[in-house]
Amino acid sequence: MTAVTDTLLNALEHADMLEIDGLHAFDFSLDEDDHLHIECMDGRALKRWTFSMAQIEAATFDPTLQSWLITGESGEHRLVCLDAIGGDNEEDEHVDA
Repeated sequence: MTAVTDTLLNALEHADMLEIDGLHAFDFSLDEDDHLHIECMDGRALKRWTFSMAQIEAATFDPTLQSWLITGESGEHRLVCLDAIGGDNEEDEHVDA
């Protein structure tokens, strides 16, 4: 999980997925203008959020809920930065010589 001393920008650079307001978002990116764009589906509705670098830098970490509070044009949002767990399907084939 995110350490208290991290910045949201650092947490975003190492995240594979975000949770925003309880919704899981696999599609998020920082563009060339340093804006964070987040998209996710809520049922059949596509939801989009955009945050400026100033809003990202002003975000605060809530250690109790292990999440970031960020304020955008539509109000305050709670972000959780998540790391993906990967694996491979190949079994370790050990061949004795």
